Amino acid sequence: MSSRRRLLLSVSALAISAACGAAQAADPVKVGVLIPGSKSDKGWMESGYTGLAQSEKEFGSRIKVQMIENINYADMEQALTNLASKNDLVIGVGGQTQAAVLKVAKRFPKKKFSIVGGNQGESAPNVAGYDVKQAQIAYVAGAAAAMLSKNGAVSYVGGMEIPSIVNAGKEFGNGARAINPQIKYVENYTGDFDNVSKSKEATLAAIAQGADVHYHILNLGLRGMEQAAKEKGTHIIGSYTDRCGSDPLYVAYSITGVGYQVHYAISQAVSGEWKPGYKPFGLAMGGDASDMKICGATPEQKAKLEQIKKDITDGKIKVLEG
Repeated sequence: MSSRRRLLLSVSALAISAACGAAQAADPVKVGVLIPGSKSDKGWMESGYTGLAQSEKEFGSRIKVQMIENINYADMEQALTNLASKNDLVIGVGGQTQAAVLKVAKRFPKKKFSIVGGNQGESAPNVAGYDVKQAQIAYVAGAAAAMLSKNGAVSYVGGMEIPSIVNAGKEFGNGARAINPQIKYVENYTGDFDNVSKSKEATLAAIAQGADVHYHILNLGLRGMEQAAKEKGTHIIGSYTDRCGSDPLYVAYSITGVGYQVHYAISQAVSGEWKPGYKPFGLAMGGDASDMKICGATPEQKAKLEQIKKDITDGKIKVLEG
């Protein structure tokens, strides 16, 4: 074989190899996302979906997304199995997905799994748990509620009575009492994040006891709180996203970066930097991860909230896990 022919063959082989490498590099990261509730719940699930939409816009053809929403607990494992069989990264949006994610992850050891709202506990070598630190921002929300209450009474409605939700309720009360030691605090749990009638009943019961500012960790159940507050002329501190100015029913918003964590998981997978294990977020990760906004806040209110946030991150104020 002539030297010229060998050179041409070598060049051709290199070109083919480069083309194959480029094709492989261009393969999108396949992302499966489980949103157990409604992506339009004005709460946790919608925030998660917003983070997913932001990722799709930012990464474009570098990711391919499959999403499943509105799945009840009995069907969660099957839904996650479906996602794991077709995707490189599977994200469970909500701590209620944690048990099922850990179970399914054992059957798919080569796939990556991220839990938004995951907490310390059982772990797996291919699972990342992102802790939103809801109890931290609930404490700050309680302080904001006490500043805004005219009756000296505030309330909290949680969905499932699990440790993270209960701890957030306790810290909401602690934050309120830090501003007003004599404040009345009413706490209720519906047993269901999506039950509208139960959350309305719980909010009406709190209003009957004088509460005029309400906080929650609910999904679609928030609709019931809205109905009660509208009927009785009280107000709500919203969760997860700053929507100040969009609805006079809401006087403040706590920002819990559910969408931020969904985007974080995807960006880590795209960059090749994804890692398993527990990762705390919360106030220490900045305003996109956790923050508190009083709509139309006075300078004094802003300063007080900033000091409380700093005291939590510095460890001067101790809050429960969750």
